[in-house]
Amino acid sequence: MNISYKWLQDYLPCDLAPQEVADTLTSIGLETGGVEEIETIRGGLRGLVIGHVLTCEVHSNSDHLHITTVNVGADEPLQIVCGAPNVAADQKVVVATVGTTLYQGEEEFSIKKSKIRGVESFGMICSEVEIGVGTASDGIIVLPNDAPVGMPAAEYYHVESDYCIEVDITPNRVDA
Repeated sequence: MNISYKWLQDYLPCDLAPQEVADTLTSIGLETGGVEEIETIRGGLRGLVIGHVLTCEVHSNSDHLHITTVNVGADEPLQIVCGAPNVAADQKVVVATVGTTLYQGEEEFSIKKSKIRGVESFGMICSEVEIGVGTASDGIIVLPNDAPVGMPAAEYYHVESDYCIEVDITPNRVDA
């Protein structure tokens, strides 16, 4: 039998972590088969933050790339090379910082510091399809002006995860 950790918390509020709940259930005679995290969006948008495009200039070695500086709430703004046709200064955007893992279907890739046509890029300004919140891939996500800079995208999009606790009910535990 699979039990949602959040559902269980509705009926039995406690401060135990999901694995501790599973261990407690096992200690009282209900064998647990495991605890698995269930995410509404694969990766939970970890590493993605809300940014503010401060500047946007045409890349001198390309007809479609732009060199942007983006405030992501860190000490220094990031320089990001972006190929989206709708990128412009003074936009609020979703930024994947260096080290973030993005998922497309079963494939995953990490954002790394890179050099694009001779210009260093320290992140990626994302479209809906790149982060799994929609199907539009014709340009980057442009957020409303009141989106808070530096806020994690998971918090902005209200992404939640739950844990599924697998409880193995044995024939001698009809009370369970």
